[in-house]
Amino acid sequence: VQLQASGGGTVEAGGSLKLSCTASGPTFSRIGMAWFRQAPGLEREFVAGITWTGGSTDYRDSVKGRFTIARDNSKSMVFLQMNSLKPEDTAVYYCAARLGGSMVYGTARYYAYWGQGTLVTVSS
Repeated sequence: VQLQASGGGTVEAGGSLKLSCTASGPTFSRIGMAWFRQAPGLEREFVAGITWTGGSTDYRDSVKGRFTIARDNSKSMVFLQMNSLKPEDTAVYYCAARLGGSMVYGTARYYAYWGQGTLVTVSS
């Protein structure tokens, strides 16, 4: 599985961005997907995850109500809609995938496949 993330950029606080991640490979519909982020000097952290059916999602507390993860299995894509962005959301965002995605895992070690990252900068 190869992942390609896009959609990052610079936005003012309170603004919105939508990240996209395109996956290659024939098994996307059976893959659990997630978004992680890493700010300078900090560890990579879970942002949001979605099961292979899209029937279950999970978010870190700080983004609940502001971010929405979704997937389109027909296009092998996963999205992260980010609204009401805050300066503390500034980070490199990574999409990640794991086989057997019937549950959402919030720990990076459960994900074997990673995209290259896309930078999100939120100015105050």
